[in-house]
Parts: sequence; structure tokens; C-alpha cells
Amino acid sequence: MERRDVWKWGLLTLLVAASLALVLPPGEKINYGIDLMGGTSFVVDIDPAEIEAEILRREGTGITEEQLKSEISNALRDAQERALIVIANRVNEMGTREPIIYPERGSNRIVIQLPGASDEERREAEDIIRRVAFLSFHMVHRDSELLSRSLMEERISLPGFKIIEYEGRPYYEQDQEATREAAALAVDPRRRFPDGKAPLNYMFLLEKVFLDRIKREVYHPICVRQIHEFTGDLLTNARPELSQFGQRYVSLELNNAGAILFHQITRDYGPGGPRNRDSETGYQMAIALDHIVHSAPVINEPIPGGRAQITGSFPGDESHKLAMVLRTGALPAPVRIIERRQVEPSLGIDSRDKGLTAIMAAGIGVLVFMLLYYRMSGLVADLALILNMALLPLGMVLVGGFLGVFLGARAGANPFSLPVLTLPGIAGILLTIGMAVDANVLIYERFREEFKLGKRFGSAIAAGYDRAFVTILDANLTTLLTGVILFIFGSGPIRGFAITLCAGILVSMFTALVFTRMVFKLIGAVSKIETLKMFCLIRETAVNFMDKRKIAAIASLTVIVVSWSMMIWRGVQDPASVFGIDFVSGSSVTLGFEQSQRPDVDAIRAALQDAGLAGAQIQYQKEMDEDKEYLVVNTAFVEGEKTEINDILSPAFPDAKFKVLQQSDIAPQVGAELKMQALKAILIALAGIVIYISFRFQFGFATGAIAALVHDVMATAGLYVLLGGRISLPVVAALLTIVGYSVNDTIVVFDRIREDLRLVRNRTFKDICNLSINQTLGRTILTSLTTLIAVGMLLVLGGGAIRDFALTLCIGVLVGTYSSIFVATPVALWWHGDKKPDLGSSGAVKK
Repeated sequence: MERRDVWKWGLLTLLVAASLALVLPPGEKINYGIDLMGGTSFVVDIDPAEIEAEILRREGTGITEEQLKSEISNALRDAQERALIVIANRVNEMGTREPIIYPERGSNRIVIQLPGASDEERREAEDIIRRVAFLSFHMVHRDSELLSRSLMEERISLPGFKIIEYEGRPYYEQDQEATREAAALAVDPRRRFPDGKAPLNYMFLLEKVFLDRIKREVYHPICVRQIHEFTGDLLTNARPELSQFGQRYVSLELNNAGAILFHQITRDYGPGGPRNRDSETGYQMAIALDHIVHSAPVINEPIPGGRAQITGSFPGDESHKLAMVLRTGALPAPVRIIERRQVEPSLGIDSRDKGLTAIMAAGIGVLVFMLLYYRMSGLVADLALILNMALLPLGMVLVGGFLGVFLGARAGANPFSLPVLTLPGIAGILLTIGMAVDANVLIYERFREEFKLGKRFGSAIAAGYDRAFVTILDANLTTLLTGVILFIFGSGPIRGFAITLCAGILVSMFTALVFTRMVFKLIGAVSKIETLKMFCLIRETAVNFMDKRKIAAIASLTVIVVSWSMMIWRGVQDPASVFGIDFVSGSSVTLGFEQSQRPDVDAIRAALQDAGLAGAQIQYQKEMDEDKEYLVVNTAFVEGEKTEINDILSPAFPDAKFKVLQQSDIAPQVGAELKMQALKAILIALAGIVIYISFRFQFGFATGAIAALVHDVMATAGLYVLLGGRISLPVVAALLTIVGYSVNDTIVVFDRIREDLRLVRNRTFKDICNLSINQTLGRTILTSLTTLIAVGMLLVLGGGAIRDFALTLCIGVLVGTYSSIFVATPVALWWHGDKKPDLGSSGAVKK
């Protein structure tokens, strides 16, 4: 063995050791996402309305629209950074296990993931997040009591509230039976009371009162200035206290700027102050949290030192909760939960076990196939596949760090740490297993051709690698491009899939082009082997594919027109029957239940309608490999506080013992954005491939490739929906993967056409196209077969939501294999008009 080869083997050993160190022991090193261990994730959105209002109050009406947009953008960016710290502090104070909190790239949103969180922890986290701690201090109108009494005498009804009487005095109380629309209006103080009821520049807020004798929390109006004096961003500390009379209150401490401002305000509005010269009674200052007044103490004297108190009625541990929210930070603007995903731990663990089983089964299937088909060469490919799996963690760290740093997609942790493993990530590993041997198949089929020409072992091996290199590079770069686009436009688990896909491509190229060559070189050096025996499934063929292009075109158009007509017809009637919850917004809940107490669908629909959830989609689903059924309920999005599906069905069907296994809540703006992101990602991927193929081949070949890709996306999506599927984020990820993967076969054919144009003389372009397709038919079928082995295992054994991803990929692999023969090449032939293209100096063909 040469000295430089020793260094190569030594370096390879170090890389494997470093990669394995990242994942061993798995229980300590591998972090699983909520879909594999259960838990909850939230996406919160910072409300720009309050920021805009604050800027307008500060700047006045003289600010231009462009200046306003610029200031809002800067303020939102600053608010996101501050809110990230605040929310992280709040969640960490809960004591949840290893929460993942990070800003969403390109928006004013924050993602909070709580792996392994119980239902109780999820509810507590949601309550803490919803308590946005938007603390504001307002001066109370001098005649507030009179204005409020007059308002209550009119018995003005408020959305989300009802009026009750207590000791002859009316109060507002939250109406638990109010509609969701009314509950949403109740959250916004600007939409509670009718216009014109408060004096100019004033507004009514609700002040919280706890009636001890009847143990009820009620509210009464209080009239305050619309412009607050200052907000909770000047707060440094808050803690619950107990007065000498046993009354609970929350003490506040302000920073230096807040202390100065607070002292000035209490001096100005105190008895005889500059803004209160004609009265010996100070103004009231309302302390409002999320636009609900908790106390409105009278300013009796200037208060230096930056200390204040929130007094009032704090039943139970409310004072402790309020202090915790304030202590962990006050947000610069309100936040709202626009997306929520929940997975029951047992379901997550079950998905993880099924995913790992699918990986093992796929790996064994591919290993056995390669060994039986390619014999000794197959054994080398198997070693490369095992090495591929060993090096994948290192590849994921490098790819995730590179994409995270250079694309500005922070994940709330060290960018060069091992990414969180999710269900789509497992799908990416499985796809890597199938695609990892594609390069080996291309190389080995080249070996076969070189041995047929009578070359010796060393010469045949060298020529095989040299001739296959360009094809492997072109094919993998296009798939890598789609992986990067998936990462840029994806979110959460989809990014995990993109990282795994990109890492798998790079690692498999290394193992196929470098490692296996090192092994064959070692075999040639230590043995006298002269050839490599391989099984041949597809013998030499001479099918006239180009004469069948018209029949194929009719078949393709028929499939696309029929499937898309059905899809559009169904989508117009009910978009939720075509699009998943990611795109149409709403709630999707998967419930487990006692199998012997299976409730009737009509009875479930009636129970939901009685609770105000008309038009819900209800269906029972069953796993492929299980007899157990699950109930899936999809409902439209409703603004404001919502009643949980389980809270409606459990009392109605107590014997069923419903349990939430998985839940997703998507707000309308998220669904609309995801649609645009998905469409943009697909269009950019197609455009990138057109540019690349035009550069590497010629635009006429690019038209063939793009026609095949559009065909693949439309046919796959149409057939998938025709089979009862719905377009969701995992399905879009699968479609993008198909865009990158199916072009592999097309490039293999185009590369052989390019080669035959140099070597074959006195043949028409049509004949060369037929020749090239026949020459590559074996490897086209083999590469698709190995991928189908891996994806098929995922489809059969994976279970859960990942089945949609696997089914889409299976359809796409079959459609892509067909299109590389019957769509891409015929379109390129049509573009050139049967004329043989000329070769350019760079090796690309030109018209």
C-alpha cells in the first residue's frame, strides 16, 4: 500500500470516530423532536398593531408612510430579540426539560418546542405564553367612577361577557358560553365598548375584582387615558408579597430610567402637582396587564426610588403567577399563538420505534440486494453504505452548521451541534439509504461496459470511475439544490429533513467516489483478480422508445387532466379535502379511544355542532400494520380562545375514554404563507435546475428536463390526491425531493446522449436518443428499485403522518422513472427537430 493511501485510511478512521462520538451513547447524544418523543410546539407572533400605535403616539401624524414602515420593521426586529429572551426566561422558570426556543427566520415569530412535555405542562406553558405581560400604566379620568356608573346603568353588553348583579351593583363576568368570535373581541380593549362612550382621548378598560364571598372573578369599567405613561419594559423585578393585614400584592422595581419617569409622573399628578394644582387629591394610576386593570391606586405623594405595587384581588397563587410573568420580563408588544402542534408521548415513541425499524429493514433490504446482484462489488457497496450511515451524523452537523450560519437560520443552540432528529429526518435517512447506492450502481454498470471492452481490472476500474464521475456530480448537485431550497423555505421538521437529505448526498458521494475506489485499489494490489462478476437483470435492449412518445404523451396528459380535474372539483367544494391543515388553517386532532366503544360519526358531528363547531371533518383511520383505529377531527380556524375537541367529546362519550394523541392548530395567515412558500420553493427549484442543465448541457435539454419535472410534480400530486391524500407540508417536501431525485435519471440519459453524440457517427439524433435510453435502462431501473426498497419500508413500517410522505415518494419515483424515458428525451428531441446537435468546446451540446 502506498504511503498516501495509508494517510487516506487514517483520515477516514478519524472521521468515522468523530462522527460516532457525536451520537454515542444515543440516549445521551441524540435529541428527538416532539414527533418522536411527544411534546408540544408553539409558534407565537408579535402583534405589530401595538408597536405601530406606540410609534404614532410618539411621532405624531407628521411621520410619513415610509418612515412608519421602517420604524415598525426596526421595532419588530428589536421586539423579537427581546421577546425571545423573555419567553425563554418564562419557559425555563417552569422547569420543563430542554426546551428549544428560537426565532423564525424572515418573520417576527418565535418557535417554542417542549419535547416530552406532559399535557399539564403543555397547558401551563400555553397559559404562560398567552400571559403576554404587556404591562402599561395609565392615568385615570377624574370622573371615572361617574362615567363607569353611567355606562353600567345603560346595561351595555360586551362581547364575551355577561352582566351579573352583586349586592345591588352590576358587574361584567366572562361568559363561558360565548361564541368564539365574541371571545376574540373580548381580548381587544379597542373592540369591547361602543365608540363615543368615553371622553376624547380616553377609553374604557376593565378592572378585575374578586368577590370573596361568592368566590367569583368579575370586572367593572374604568376610564383611562388612551396614551399610557410608560410600559413594563422599564421593569427589573417583581415578587409576590403579603401585607401586614394578610392581603396579597405584587411589588415592582423599575430600572433607573423607569424610576426617574415614575418619580416625575407621581410628582406631577400627586396632590398639588404641576398637572394637578387645583386639587389636594392625587390622580389614580391604573396598572394594566394585557389591557386588564389589576389596580388603580391613588397617587398621594411623589414616589422616588422606582418602586410600585399592584394590589387587588389575587385568589390562590395568582399573585405568584403574575410575579413570575413580570419577573421573567415584560414584552414590548403583545404576542399571540398562531400555531400549535401537540404529540402524545406514547405516540411519539411509537413513531420513533417504527421509524428506526423502517431504517433497519430498508438497510438490510438494500444490503442484501446489492450483495446478491453485484456479488463482490455489492459487498464493497454494502461497506460503503455502512460507512455512509457512520459518517452521516458528522455530515448533518457540518451541513446544518453551514446552512444555519450562512442562511441566517438560527436554532437557539450551537449551529454546529447535532440537529434534532424528527420524523421527516428519519425519512431523510431512509431516502439516503436508497440513494446512497445510486452512485455505486452508475459506477458498477460502467465497470460492466469496460470489462466487455476487454480491459484489465485496474484500467476498467479507473475508466469506470472517470466516466461515471460527471454523471454522478450532475445528478447529485440538482438534488442538493432542492435540499437547500427546502431548508430556506421550510420550517421545523422540514428543515430537519433538508439537512439529512443534503448530508446524505454529500456523504454518499464521498463514500461512492472515494472510499469504494480506495477499496478496489486495495483489492487490485493484494489479489490477482481480473474481472468482477455481476448479475444482469436487464440485458441489451433495442426498444424504439421514441416511436412511442405520442402514445406516452396521450397517457400522461390523460392522467394529469383527469386527476387534476378531480382535485380542483373537490377543492372548490371543500378545500380541506385537498389541502392539509397546514394550508387551509384550523385544527386537526387525532384521538385514541376504547375500541369497543367506537362512537358513531353522526353522533360525534352532532356533539361538535352543539358546541358551535359546525362543518367539522370526521373520519376514522387505521394503521397499515395495526388493527387499532384512531379518530381524526378537522375543524376550521376560529379566532380567540377555543374549546378543545377532547373537552367536547369526552363528556359526550365518557365510555370511549378519548385521549389526544396528536393535535395541530394553524392560524389563517400561517396557512396562506405556507401555500406561497411551497409554491415559491417549487418554482425556484425548477428554475435552478433549468439554469444548471442549460449550463451543463444546452437549453433544448433543459426544456426536456423541466417538462419532465413539471410532469412529475403534477402527476404525482394528482395521483396522490386521487388516492385520498391531502397536500400538506410533508407532501410538499416529498414533491420537492422528487424534483431533485427524478432529474437524476434524466441526467443519466442526457449524459449518455452527450457521450454518444461524440462517439456514434452516421446515426440520427432520434436513433442516438433510443440508443442512449437502452444503454442506461438497466441502471435507471436499478437505481429506482433501490430507492423504492427504502421508501417502501417507510410506507409499510413507518406509520403516522410520515406515510403521506412515503406514499408521495413512491408515486414520484415511479412517475420519475417513466418521465426520464417518455417525457424528458422526447421533448429534447422535439426541441431540436430531429437534428443532431453540435458539440461545444466545453463538452456541452449546442444547437
